[in-house]
Amino acid sequence: MLRSESLFGKRNPGNPATTPGSSTLNASLGAASGIMSGAGLNIPKAANAVSPSAATATSNASTNEVGSKLIVGPNIKLKGVEITDCDTLVVEGRVEATMDSRVIQIAENGSFKGSAEIDIAEIRGEFNGDLTARVKLVIYATGKVSGKIRYGKIVIEEGGQLIGDVQAGAAPAGSAATLAKDTEVVVVP
Repeated sequence: MLRSESLFGKRNPGNPATTPGSSTLNASLGAASGIMSGAGLNIPKAANAVSPSAATATSNASTNEVGSKLIVGPNIKLKGVEITDCDTLVVEGRVEATMDSRVIQIAENGSFKGSAEIDIAEIRGEFNGDLTARVKLVIYATGKVSGKIRYGKIVIEEGGQLIGDVQAGAAPAGSAATLAKDTEVVVVP
């Protein structure tokens, strides 16, 4: 195809109505045609198409929210490791490790054995070992947490289990009196 022509005939640079990418041209094609013009190209637009700038923005937003994420899938066993610089650990299999992170999410069939110092723990499966949830510990109905447990705030859904040496006050700063005063226990039916 020559520069001066498009799929619809000759292009007149002086007439914006016939320049690919112009709103007049796009309007004349009609919404039913599904043709989107841009950068001198006429490309059919997919029903669920996303512009590159929107895709980049979506990608950046996801990256900022999630950060680094490690997923240990079902039927996977990760043993004898130290997990660091991981914003979110999702456990669907079995993990025997030491970790310092932001968030741990243990699925119903997942289990973690070892030591974890984190901000937020969401337990639907099993945790056994030393757990310090600096901000919040959430134990769902199918969750079972046992060992030495420290937490800032705790939420236990009806049916959730908490067994072992349990103490409130895992927030990073403040005296023991301040931590005890700020601690909140919520039991959800």
